[in-house]
Amino acid sequence: MANEPFYLGTWVTKDGHIRHKILPGGRYDESRWHRKSAYRGSYKITGNHIDYKDDTGFIADGKFIDGILYHARMILYKEEN
Repeated sequence: MANEPFYLGTWVTKDGHIRHKILPGGRYDESRWHRKSAYRGSYKITGNHIDYKDDTGFIADGKFIDGILYHARMILYKEEN
């Protein structure tokens, strides 16, 4: 959708093994390798910074820089549909 915030959608590592689905409503779903929904939880965006808190209480963060998501030593690119 044209009016969606830029960060919504699926972000993928170059090799395709890590996939972050940043969903409307403050939720995310992360798949790793063959493990669908390996991590799920909430997120909060402040400027170009994203804070994640998974449903087990684990926290992490990342930054959007020039259309790329940098998160926990990973580089993720927005998947185009």
